[in-house]
Amino acid sequence: MPLGGTLAVTAGTTLLAFVVTFGIARWRKRYDTVDTLWGPGFALVALVAAPLGDGSVALRVVAALLTAVWGVRLGVHLHLRNHKLPEDPRYVRMAESAGPNPALKLFVRVYLVQAVVLWFVSLPVQFAMYGDTFGVTAWLGVAVWLVGFGFEAIGDEQLRRFKADPGNKGKVLDSGLWRYTRHPNYFGDACVWWGLYLLACSSWVGAATVLSPVAMTYTLAKGTGKPLLEKGLRRSRPGYATYVERTSGFFPLPPRKLTPR
Repeated sequence: MPLGGTLAVTAGTTLLAFVVTFGIARWRKRYDTVDTLWGPGFALVALVAAPLGDGSVALRVVAALLTAVWGVRLGVHLHLRNHKLPEDPRYVRMAESAGPNPALKLFVRVYLVQAVVLWFVSLPVQFAMYGDTFGVTAWLGVAVWLVGFGFEAIGDEQLRRFKADPGNKGKVLDSGLWRYTRHPNYFGDACVWWGLYLLACSSWVGAATVLSPVAMTYTLAKGTGKPLLEKGLRRSRPGYATYVERTSGFFPLPPRKLTPR
């Protein structure tokens, strides 16, 4: 299928997935159901696009596999983390301030917007399905993806174990990967998408999708990821301000030595 046709099919598939998820969210009375779809949504796009592309079989298989592994792991992680907790306060506040028809406004402001963002960010994966060869940039992409996946998965597991210990309530995790970056999972997420972008760089057309990983990285580091999370942590964790002073905000770096005050 021509690239334009694949883009249309994946756009329709993405929209349908978010509409179905919205229906499930309404049934569950939990709008944060959309968080569980985020990772698997990318996997769905990759698996739909792979057989439609006409590029290198190796490139299509690897692009689809790496996206699916990342997406399914993230979806399972978020579901296990959220399903025993109350509804995410962000969605509660949005519903309370949405006026007479909160469901419609949440669908447009959350579900529809995330559907558009997901489809846009996944463009490198879709374009990779039309690459001619599995060359140097593809191998480099796999290496970057592995680094990112490791940071994200290990960082999430270290945080899960830390939170599972009642003795750590109110404390700041500053060991393991969290000693070198305040957000190893966000850094890993960004690396995953730069790795997938490098897979698309087997063609000049694929290289033109650079705004997709840029958008993902910006969202994590400057948008709705790191800034919003840290705003809450500064209020709820007494030692977080000191942790911020000595620990890199995004890229892993050795901890800074603080001078006594």
